[in-house]
Amino acid sequence: MSVEQVRPSTAKPVVTTLAAAATYYSIAPGVSLNVRSGPGTGYPVVRTLSAGARVAIHCQTPGTRVTGPYGTTTIWDNIASGQYISDAYVNTGSDGYIRPRCS
Repeated sequence: MSVEQVRPSTAKPVVTTLAAAATYYSIAPGVSLNVRSGPGTGYPVVRTLSAGARVAIHCQTPGTRVTGPYGTTTIWDNIASGQYISDAYVNTGSDGYIRPRCS
């Protein structure tokens, strides 16, 4: 029987967080955007994003039809728990869904 000597690794661990891996999208230039509690204009405003803001989109869901700088859409982007913005104001580079549907 042979015994192999084990040496400590000199490799540095790689740590990746969800926030670091997220893709951020720009809000339309010059626009302050209402963030709503649900996917539609009938939901209350919970806060406002300032012009030049960038957001991570967690999931997307259908809601009220909105026309904005990036077209007319019924897609709403979930940017945090209970926080939605119309995709018509987000530069995703697509007219369709780019993230999973919200469940």
